[in-house]
Amino acid sequence: MSVTVILELKFKPESVATAREVFGRALKDTRAFPGNIRTDVLVDETDEGHWLIYELWESVEADEAYRAFRAGEGKLTEVPSLVAAPPVKSRYTTSDV
Repeated sequence: MSVTVILELKFKPESVATAREVFGRALKDTRAFPGNIRTDVLVDETDEGHWLIYELWESVEADEAYRAFRAGEGKLTEVPSLVAAPPVKSRYTTSDV
């Protein structure tokens, strides 16, 4: 069953341009990662430093494999210095409601 992941990021105002560069490169890997169906970046229209990264994965296992990649060889070491608050990750399953 597919899962949706939303990663909320709040960047320091002075770091937004660098964040765009870092994530522009990094999301190429995300989109090409096995099991990734879709990845979009949503930017708050009133705050360019507030982003939601919307990811759709084929399965929980695919998402967890990707998270392991980002914790290891694919780690984005630049991110901690760019953010104003720790990133928040939420994972959702599709409901039949």
